[in-house]
Amino acid sequence: MPPFAAKCVLFDLDGTLVDTAPDLAYAANCVRAEVGLAPLPPSQYRPAASGGARGLLKVALDLDREHPDWPLRRDSFLDHYRRNLSRESRLFAGMTAALIELEARGVRWGVVTNKPGWLSAPLMEELGLARRAACLVSGDSTPNPKPAPDPLLLACEELRLTPADCLYVGDDRRDVVAARAAGMPVAAAAWGYIGVGESPADWGADALIERPEQLTALIA
Repeated sequence: MPPFAAKCVLFDLDGTLVDTAPDLAYAANCVRAEVGLAPLPPSQYRPAASGGARGLLKVALDLDREHPDWPLRRDSFLDHYRRNLSRESRLFAGMTAALIELEARGVRWGVVTNKPGWLSAPLMEELGLARRAACLVSGDSTPNPKPAPDPLLLACEELRLTPADCLYVGDDRRDVVAARAAGMPVAAAAWGYIGVGESPADWGADALIERPEQLTALIA
């Protein structure tokens, strides 16, 4: 893997920095309970966890945006999730040590996510990450979320860095597409919420990392 002279590492949130799947699954199962259905195992939701309400409710109820019940079930899901943001969500194993090492080496880190700010900001606060992060760019911080490059470019503006000064790490193909469009080096996180039939090795990232512990070896 090539070393990157990164001054800041930017992370996707769900599935890359934080394992939020347990709480997303809990919220989806709360919606199932409302219609008299038994809970599904959390593992069944995991591949869809990066898809937000759309992905989770497709698994939970086989529901899409065209269904007349969609607005009601989506709002219920989001309400349950907001009230249980950090019930079980935690940094991925190995990520705590990786962040500490980055900080010790003077490399800043931040978050660029498609999660809306009314969810991403309180989650970062509840996990004790908000004051450590150099920036938080959410899905509603720019008119166009990922795979558009706009959120990554906004992060660079806030950090006063160029895209080449940063390394983006994400667990979805759209993360690689966004980074490429922004002119930013990108690493694919193989530990994340990889969709069925997807392979991070096929996304064209500059590096593929299997575990968070490998992250700091990428920084020159």
